[in-house]
Amino acid sequence: MIATPRLTLISITPQTIRDLFRSNSDEEIKEFLGVDDMGFKHYKEMYLQGMETHRISHFFFLIILNETNKPIGECGFHTWNKTHRRAELFYLLRQNEYKQQGIMTEALRYVLNYGFTELQLHRIQACVAIENVASVHLIQKYGFTREGTSREDYCVNGINEDSEVYSLLKWEWDKQNNKSEIN
Repeated sequence: MIATPRLTLISITPQTIRDLFRSNSDEEIKEFLGVDDMGFKHYKEMYLQGMETHRISHFFFLIILNETNKPIGECGFHTWNKTHRRAELFYLLRQNEYKQQGIMTEALRYVLNYGFTELQLHRIQACVAIENVASVHLIQKYGFTREGTSREDYCVNGINEDSEVYSLLKWEWDKQNNKSEIN
């Protein structure tokens, strides 16, 4: 768990998901994760199909707004390759009312630091739709560098779309951040 000025970040691992589904009702799982039926279906698929192999896994944080003590989103890493010390960043705020308030900016700082320090990542990659200007600005705040376009990389509603690929390396993170400000 990580506490920020407005948020509590609760770590979610593949084991967390397995434990949730093995010992809780569907309604209890939805409440804990703060998801609707569609979000529950997504997590159930993750549980049934597995979230890890011998070297690739997921690790993310549930974002809890301290003011309401309710989950409002997620931020973390998928396709975390432990052998090569790299992962792809993802983040999501579930309702529009929480967007444009600096919530993800606040969370992301701690999540990136956790990735580089605790997960021992060397490289964090972000794949962003070119039209998602807010997401591009968010990752650029933290020094991510645009590497290029990954053609027809993501399938959205049955259509393959391009992604703009950005990355941040551990030495870049260390150079631009004073660790004492984050920990």
